[in-house]
Amino acid sequence: MTRSLLIPFVLPGILIVAKPTTTLAVSLDHLTELTGKVNAIVTLTGRDNFTSEYRYDVSVRNHSPDSIAADSLVIVLDRITNLAGEDREGLTGESFLKRFDVLGQDGETDDGKPYFHIPVGTTADLTPQTDSLPASVRIRNRDYVAIFTPSFRVLGKKRPEPEPKGTEGPALPAPASTPPSHNSVDKLIQLLIKKGVLTEEEWQKTNQP
Repeated sequence: MTRSLLIPFVLPGILIVAKPTTTLAVSLDHLTELTGKVNAIVTLTGRDNFTSEYRYDVSVRNHSPDSIAADSLVIVLDRITNLAGEDREGLTGESFLKRFDVLGQDGETDDGKPYFHIPVGTTADLTPQTDSLPASVRIRNRDYVAIFTPSFRVLGKKRPEPEPKGTEGPALPAPASTPPSHNSVDKLIQLLIKKGVLTEEEWQKTNQP
């Protein structure tokens, strides 16, 4: 996170306003380390030889079987290595990362490493075996070393599994059918006789023991 503060100071006859920029360290403890299951894909997109600035697109690919919440994905510039694969100065032990200017970062971790938010695409999740949109990373080499390699860690949150629906109880047996009452049978017979479906004589014959 970056905060800017305007600080005026006065020279004889001139008012000058300086705008220092301070990068505050931010803890990302609420995110999970996903490196290995979700890998950073680094693509060099441009180079300015005059300023020794290198521009990269960094996306992430989900190799895990889980979906990742897209708005939680963060890449952290963890280290910079030289051609020999070393990430520290041999004599002083200083990290090479301190000898580079990282431009456009979204903030720094609590141990002073730049981080960037991965842009959210058209879906809320980064599903298995898919790639995210790229974050733009600009690195300026103050020492003008020709060959170096940036390495990124990936942080984020897995999408929680949906809660299983409650199991339904055992089905209750259907109530046993009750035989029709005598009055119901009489009413049905009278209706059939009235409609001419059954005659009184036929009913008497069928009702005899």
